[in-house]
Amino acid sequence: MMRSLYAGVSGMQNHQTRLDVIGNNVSNVNTIGFKRGRVNFQDMISQQLSGASRPTASIGGVNPKEVGLGVSIAAIDTIFTQGNLQTTGVSTDVAIQGNGFFILKNGDQSFYTRAGAFGLDSDGRLVNPASGLRVQGYMAQDINGEAVINAAGDTEDLIIPIGSKDPARATENVRFSCNLNKNTPEIPAENATPADIARGTWATEFKIYDSFGNEHQLSVSFQRVAGENNSWLATVNVDPEAAEGTNTLVGLNAAEAGTNTFTINFDNTGTLSGAMDGDGNLSNAEGNVIMQVAFDVQGANPDEEGNVARQTFNIDLGQIGSQINTITQAAAQSTTKAYYQDGYTQGYLDNFKIDNSGTITGVYSNGTNRVIGQLAMASFANQGGLEKAGDNTYTQSNNSGMANINVSGVAGKGKLLSGALEMSNVDLTEQFTDMIVTQRGFQANSKTITTADTLLETVINLKR
Repeated sequence: MMRSLYAGVSGMQNHQTRLDVIGNNVSNVNTIGFKRGRVNFQDMISQQLSGASRPTASIGGVNPKEVGLGVSIAAIDTIFTQGNLQTTGVSTDVAIQGNGFFILKNGDQSFYTRAGAFGLDSDGRLVNPASGLRVQGYMAQDINGEAVINAAGDTEDLIIPIGSKDPARATENVRFSCNLNKNTPEIPAENATPADIARGTWATEFKIYDSFGNEHQLSVSFQRVAGENNSWLATVNVDPEAAEGTNTLVGLNAAEAGTNTFTINFDNTGTLSGAMDGDGNLSNAEGNVIMQVAFDVQGANPDEEGNVARQTFNIDLGQIGSQINTITQAAAQSTTKAYYQDGYTQGYLDNFKIDNSGTITGVYSNGTNRVIGQLAMASFANQGGLEKAGDNTYTQSNNSGMANINVSGVAGKGKLLSGALEMSNVDLTEQFTDMIVTQRGFQANSKTITTADTLLETVINLKR
């Protein structure tokens, strides 16, 4: 009877622990990134009344006689199943779809979390605004004007420099992709009227920038070469209406150019076949046809010889023999103009966005985008071995394994979704069912104790 008393006590105590875990799950039903707990029971050691005996020649074997001494908790597991994703529209909210954890730091101490409700502090650092823990990742490095992220290095604080400047950049490349109508009339060599010139000219304009960020107008007009098939004369001017003039020159080498014109040649299919500058220099026979343009930049310091400062950029006419993103000559209406140039004026970082790889891209007021950094993620050989540290965070333990740190999509790490949060994976229906089962288990164990007490009372009454 004493064994049943203590077995009942162990059952009540451990069912109480299970109810504690269920209560914690229910209380965190709306906690972002929360992972529910689960209690597993196991029986305790049994008291052996008699051992097993093997069969003999005349009698069979006998099984052992054992009385169980109650129940104990085998494990309290953290169940890392995926929670539902809820859209918030907040750019600093990030949800993980798949395995992995965000990395937060307090000094040199690392914490791991599934809750991606982040924000910026006064220094522009990406942090957990509830605890101030700093989100870890990799800041982009500027290498020859290109943003490069080294995910093999140590993680660092992610800083979003809101309001920082993006310096003006002078135009270095302009790319053309247009069609010149094969049926455009030639301009008469003599007595051409303004109407004849207008009908025989296809003019294009495009904005370019100098090193100060000043805007200039690039004008390129095309006219059929009189008496020649499949040849067009292109005339280039920068700010053609500027009072001070810009002294525009174009050629395969702008420094040696003597004119502002060049000739474009096509084959009989209307495909670009080459070009010749105004000094008679022929372009390459294959690859992209590139002409250099030089013009005066007013207001800039003169060079060492006292000459007006000049800016040089390339006009890319497209690839010889190609019909894609290149100048063509077809019997169709002349179209478009330049479609790309790489210069811009000075801008300020207005906003930023995070893609599904965790890459943070800054959006500047001048229309440019710059890679700022990338969120780091951690995964573990045994994520169930992590220890809870409060504030929706976990810490590494002896049984979790070392953190495998990299970026999204590497070594089994999941994707990221900006503007969303992962909700708790607690299922209330399941929890209430477990609560009922736990309550009944607790009541049943209490009944064992009262029944054993009744038996003990009967023994005591034997003396009366």
